[in-house]
Amino acid sequence: MTDIGDLIHALRNTPVREIIRALERDGFSLKRETGSGGRIYNHPDNRLTVVHYHHGSDTLTRKVLRSILEAVKWNEDDLKRLDLL
Repeated sequence: MTDIGDLIHALRNTPVREIIRALERDGFSLKRETGSGGRIYNHPDNRLTVVHYHHGSDTLTRKVLRSILEAVKWNEDDLKRLDLL
């Protein structure tokens, strides 16, 4: 499952609160919140991602999941380490 499409497929039903917990476990911290429900997270190594958060139980679209995975540069091993897989 090394393809990003496979990772997105595996995470498609993951609640946004679990994605945020994984970001925080990986060293990301909340930088600021936007007025439209977006939360901007940054990492000490300058990686940055935006997560649109409305309700903790909401799931993210495939397009948003793709942009998050590409921004944070997670692979399958990272997702296993963060208990997302």
